[in-house]
Parts: sequence; structure tokens; C-alpha cells
Amino acid sequence: MDKVTTTIDHAVLVNARKASRKKNLVSFLNKIKKNKAAVVGGIIILLYILMFLIGPIIAPYDPFDVQLDQKLQGPSLDHLMGTDDKGRDILSRILYGSRLSLGVGISAVLFGGTIGTILGLISGYYGRWIDSIISRILDIMLAFPGILLALAIVSALGPSLINVTIAVGFFSIPMFARIVRGSTMEVKKLEYIDAVKTLGANDMTILIKHIFPNILSPIIVQASMRLATAILSAAGLSFLGLGAQPPSPEWGAMLSNGRDFLFTAPYMALFPGIMISILVLGFNLFGDGLRDALDPRMKN
Repeated sequence: MDKVTTTIDHAVLVNARKASRKKNLVSFLNKIKKNKAAVVGGIIILLYILMFLIGPIIAPYDPFDVQLDQKLQGPSLDHLMGTDDKGRDILSRILYGSRLSLGVGISAVLFGGTIGTILGLISGYYGRWIDSIISRILDIMLAFPGILLALAIVSALGPSLINVTIAVGFFSIPMFARIVRGSTMEVKKLEYIDAVKTLGANDMTILIKHIFPNILSPIIVQASMRLATAILSAAGLSFLGLGAQPPSPEWGAMLSNGRDFLFTAPYMALFPGIMISILVLGFNLFGDGLRDALDPRMKN
């Protein structure tokens, strides 16, 4: 009889949780639709994702094809964004480079967010000496400015896009860990967590099935805001020559190459710079909208 009652109680708890999540999702979507900044940011991000998916297919030229007889040609019908100092079509290189720039940013945030979330969950749930050790490690990481820490890591590992991804993701870890830690400490005090423990759930089940889904909101907001920083940081490192190496069409590297021709061919730096700026703006607008929609303390 006790087993049947326990099973029924658990089923009721699960159904109630599913219904609550569905209601919250509908409310969230309605709030996003009302936020004009979030809608604009979302449209920008979707356009860039579309470029990421079909950019290489619609590119009019081979981005690596050197045509010295066509170098430094201004924007025209044949080359809508002009050509660089080696005669390569800038539009084609930007379309191809979208995969590199977006890929590095997303990979870095996934890397930093995953490790930071795990550390934050463990620290916030168990507390005591485990929390103290993890918190002190995070404090040490936060003591260094993010871009300087990334520069040090890339300098030690060597210039490459993979190392840039690791470096940018590494200095994103403390931000995710602190947010997840605070949210976990709040959620674990709720009554339903005590109810789940009473039903015999172990720590892993509680963390994965009951705490993590309920702290997704701040993680999603942080990830959307962090994507802008990651893309900008990766482009900055490539601009300094520590990221993508020639002839890679990464936007930061293209911007670096274009700085030598600011007076003779300004479009070489202008177009990659515009693409980076619009993408970062899109993630910032969308992140602000997510924060407003997911934070119950925000007012219309």
C-alpha cells in the first residue's frame, strides 16, 4: 500500500511540474513577442543562422581563389563588397566566415557554460567545504580580466581557432558558475525538493531532473548575453593574429587584414566590421529581451 501511495504521489508531482513548465513556456513566448528589442534581436540572429547554414552554398566565388589581376576592386555588380589585396571576393569570404565566427562563439559558450553549470550545481547543492574550494577557484579566475586571461591561454597553447575557443570558453566559466550556484541554493530550499528527497531520490536525480530544469532561465539569459562577448573576444584575438590564420576568412582576421588598406580600400575592413557589430547587437538585444521576459521582478 505504501509503494502504491508513493508511486501516485510521484506521478502527481511529475504531472504538476510538467503543467507548470508548459504554462511558463506560453507566458515566456507571449512576453518575448511584446518586447520589440527581443524580436529585432531574434530576427538578426535568425538571419545570421541562415547565413551560417546556406552561406557557402550561395557564395558567388571561391573565398580562397586568388586573382591578383582583380585585387583591390571596389564594390561593383561583379563583386558586391569588392575584392581584397589578393583579388578574393569579400562577400564570399564573409559568407564562408560566418561559420567560423558563429561557430567559435557558440562553441566557446557551450564549453564555458557546461563546465560552469556543473561547478555551480555541485557548489550550490552540497555547500560547505566543496562550495568553499570551488568558490575560491572561481575568485582566482575572476581576478584576471577576461581578455588578458584569454591572451595568456592562447599565447601558451599557440594561435589557432580551437585554442581561441578554449580560451574564450575558459574565462566564461566563472560567470556561469556563480549564477548557477546562487540559483541552486535558492531552489534546493523549496518544499518540493524536500518532497522528492522523501520519496527516495538520490542527489544525481535531484540535480538533473528537479533542480537543473528550474534554473534554466538565468542560464539561458547568461548564454545569450555571453555569446556576444565570446564572438567579439574571438574576433579580437583573431585581429591580433592569435586566432584564425591566413587564408582563413574569419571576420576578425579579415578586419585585421583590412587595416593596412584603410585609406586605399576601406571596404576591406568596413564590411567585416559591420557584420561583427550587427551580430553582437542582435545577441545583446535578444539577451536583454530574454532577461526581461524570464525575470519576474521586471516590470512592463
